[in-house]
Amino acid sequence: MAGRSRTQAWLASTLASALAFALASGLLLWPALPARAEELVASLSTHRVLIGSNYTGAQIAVFGSVEREGRSVGRADPYDIIVTVIGPRRQVVVREKSQHGLLWLNDAQRKFADAPSFLASMTNRTMAEMGSAEDARRLQVGLRNRLLPTTSAAAADPGLLRFVDALIRLKTEDKLYQEIERGVTFLTPSLFRSNIVLPATAPTGNYEVVVELVSGSVSLARQQTSFEVVQIGFEQRVAWVARNWSLTYGLMTAVMALIFGWLATVIFRRD
Repeated sequence: MAGRSRTQAWLASTLASALAFALASGLLLWPALPARAEELVASLSTHRVLIGSNYTGAQIAVFGSVEREGRSVGRADPYDIIVTVIGPRRQVVVREKSQHGLLWLNDAQRKFADAPSFLASMTNRTMAEMGSAEDARRLQVGLRNRLLPTTSAAAADPGLLRFVDALIRLKTEDKLYQEIERGVTFLTPSLFRSNIVLPATAPTGNYEVVVELVSGSVSLARQQTSFEVVQIGFEQRVAWVARNWSLTYGLMTAVMALIFGWLATVIFRRD
């Protein structure tokens, strides 16, 4: 029993000494740890976009500031701001057509299970000025870098890049995908502003806005916020009935089409 007691006491003493050493080392190293020199503060002009009968699109202002510690040393590289807007995610199938004789038929296709229905990438400088192509890929700057999952996935599927570019082209034509270099403006060395332009065809739902502060291709700070696009008024009621009472909505639409067709034959009937 005496031997066991001495062993336990020795173990307890050893653990206490190790804990004290670790605590002392942490206290000595703590002042040497670098403090965060910059903080990013960003906000939106509105967090709710209402779609009514006269809706033709909307514009949301993104504004913010870079707050520096007074004791921090200035950086050799300038600040860069990257604003990324990601709309509700949907499944999208991109098909490639090829000519077979006199007919054009769907050939190869790729399915994007989680593609953003709206995607915008805005920077204060061009990507070439901000850094290399590898830096842009790492920071996910630009539409293609946002849509490509990983470099290894693109290498495993050589045709993936072709379908990604086709998706970007089709969505860009509808103004649902936007890549705007110099779309962020520094009003002062620390204050910046950008605009999110939503077309009339932008889908309803929640939109994620990510604002990132970069210097020398190194991410310094990041802030995330969001806004919502919702329908109001008569359009909201019609959309609700179409989603929740689809059979009734279809029958009502068919009956109304028959009634208007009958009225047209009566009004424009020739005697």
